[in-house]
Amino acid sequence: MPKLLTEMLKGTLEGIVLATLSGRPAYGYEITAWLREQGFSDIAEGTVYALLIRVEKRGLVDVEKVPSEKGPPRKVYSLNTEGREYLEEFWRTWSFLTERLDQLREGGK
Repeated sequence: MPKLLTEMLKGTLEGIVLATLSGRPAYGYEITAWLREQGFSDIAEGTVYALLIRVEKRGLVDVEKVPSEKGPPRKVYSLNTEGREYLEEFWRTWSFLTERLDQLREGGK
């Protein structure tokens, strides 16, 4: 992944993961695998797990431990009310930024 893309992704990955969880609950590896399928091939599992811990501590997700066929129970994350509100704000901010960037690209028209 080019360095610029990596830097930009750092600022948006939280919103991307929360958007992923807005569709359905998921566990860490499942989220990482989905992101890789979407073209974010260089995202490390550790990055996603660290992000999930942060959003859990901030109260944006609910966590349920679900038995696993192999190994310890899995932590399944689901977006809660606070997380949905945060995600709405993320999309509003994203829209604002993309509109301004489009204006800049078009020469300030």
